[in-house]
Amino acid sequence: MRTKLVSRTTASARFRDMVDDFATVSPARFAIAIFTGLVVVLTTLLALPISHVSGEQTSLTDAFFTAVSTICVTGLSVVDMATHWSTFGNVAILVGLQVGGIGVLTLASIMGLVVSRRLGLRTRLMAASDSNPSRIHHGPVSESQAIRLGEIGGLLATVALSALVIEIAVAILIFPRLLVAGFDGWSATWQSFYYAASAFTNTGFTPNADGLEPFKTDPWMLTVLALAVFLGSVGFPVIFALSRGWRNPRRLSVHVKLTLFTTVSLIVLGAIAIAVLEWNNTATIGADDAVSRPLTATFLSVMTRSGGFSPIDLSQANGSSLLVMDMLMFVGGGSASTAGGIKVTTLAVLFLAAFAEARGDEDMQVFSRRIPIDVLRLAVSVTLWGATIVAGATIFLLQLTKAPLDFVLFDVISAFGTSGLSTGLAEQLPDAGKIVLAATMWAGRVGTVTLAAALAAAQRRQLFKRPEERPIVG
Repeated sequence: MRTKLVSRTTASARFRDMVDDFATVSPARFAIAIFTGLVVVLTTLLALPISHVSGEQTSLTDAFFTAVSTICVTGLSVVDMATHWSTFGNVAILVGLQVGGIGVLTLASIMGLVVSRRLGLRTRLMAASDSNPSRIHHGPVSESQAIRLGEIGGLLATVALSALVIEIAVAILIFPRLLVAGFDGWSATWQSFYYAASAFTNTGFTPNADGLEPFKTDPWMLTVLALAVFLGSVGFPVIFALSRGWRNPRRLSVHVKLTLFTTVSLIVLGAIAIAVLEWNNTATIGADDAVSRPLTATFLSVMTRSGGFSPIDLSQANGSSLLVMDMLMFVGGGSASTAGGIKVTTLAVLFLAAFAEARGDEDMQVFSRRIPIDVLRLAVSVTLWGATIVAGATIFLLQLTKAPLDFVLFDVISAFGTSGLSTGLAEQLPDAGKIVLAATMWAGRVGTVTLAAALAAAQRRQLFKRPEERPIVG
């Protein structure tokens, strides 16, 4: 008996050491492996007959697409989410979007913590890289961070606590409105929690067949969901910083200030643009009263952060409005959030670089702080890789479907930005198109920085500098 116990302990220790070694060599690859493994597990569950409401087996492609959309908290669907899945399938999806909303590297940190039963330096580094992606590429950095290594334990607690508190609060606020809408007590209860989880994780799945159409002009429902999406999209480091320093805003980090300022600015500008462009479109918001139209436009602007809920048929929107939402979805939300895209701070850094160049300044400066040049290089890399992924997927789907460019581009950017807004193209795609769109969701959620770090064997060190020469630019 003692020999068997020692053998089991040794095997367990070897497994923990193996996982620990893998995480040490490449935290990004470890995180991606876990993330991909979760997709495989959820695909298997959704492909089971028990997951279908009629007991039939869902096709492997549809199960895979739904699993990727769930784990990547995107919200795009190729089946009717309200009527296709059984109770078992809906529970699996709810668990999947909760796990996916935590974040790739934060999730890997928690998994590593479970395996190793400790929150050591390696685990802290992995969680820190989720709050600051430059840690993945450059290792620990010296400039001020939104979350420092010593605070990672607090961050992980904040992730779990904030998700729990916010979702319960949202569910409580939504519950009475669902009762008023005619749902029975049980339906209103589980749908309120479904909406709350889907909103905070920025997934955008709706549990009822009509979606948000019955609440198109309901200020209470739209406001509560928009607030939940906003909190999920600003990022856990921002929530963590605000929970500790809201009494003294001046001491907030540049990351927090940039995230909040850029996010609010984009929401306001997006709402104005959508309202102006769709004001007279009776197929979307033009038939509503003058008070409801700005509300719906603002709600849609918030949803482009990565929310995915839509009270209107986006296939009826003007091409100009779709292009505005394309740009907003490509940017996405805050770093280490449930949102996708290149992130609002990436856009802010690019604009700061442009302003500094226009003024002739050598450094990028904001909020009385200087931003180092390596952050700009990272921002440019993220933007270019993101644009390349979107362009490649768009060209493929255009050739495959012959669908209009504005519809294809919209759904591809929605997939990359894990937004979930759709013109209806995703449901009409053949299997090859669904797989490409699923791969786009995966790349957008994992993140271009994490993906690039995972593919790089090691950071290249060069002990010499070549002669400098300036090419003509512009």
